[in-house]
Amino acid sequence: MTEHHLAQVNIGRIVAPLDSPELADFVAQQPEINALADRSPGFVWRLVDGDGADATGIRPDGDDALLLFNCSVWESLEALRNFTYHSDHLRVLSRRREWFRRSAEAHQAMWWVPAGHRPTVAEAMQRIAILREHGPSPEAFTFRDPHPAPVRARA
Repeated sequence: MTEHHLAQVNIGRIVAPLDSPELADFVAQQPEINALADRSPGFVWRLVDGDGADATGIRPDGDDALLLFNCSVWESLEALRNFTYHSDHLRVLSRRREWFRRSAEAHQAMWWVPAGHRPTVAEAMQRIAILREHGPSPEAFTFRDPHPAPVRARA
């Protein structure tokens, strides 16, 4: 059994409200992409809001309705990479500039968690802050600068 899983968070500022015509395609594809994630090899968990379908109702920065938040847990870096870049998720990802404003700061972070741990919004936002302040490290990293899962010390 795996002792650690990979947590990921990404945030993005959308170009218009979720109910606007500019975001209609994005919103329409969310159920399909969330279902794809849920059934992808290596998927463990994703944070959902009170409606239980996705995380669009979560406000990590108070009432900022244009800041979207996504957090999930995967069995491995490879499982997350396969979903992100080698599934129909890529079709949506390739259109992100239509729906999200460019960010000059880190907007995505990954870190290892003990198997069974479910990150909180505060924990996930802290990982982005760590990455922004210190760059990639075992505490917060990216696909470009990954860090291996912790190794259990032998007794």
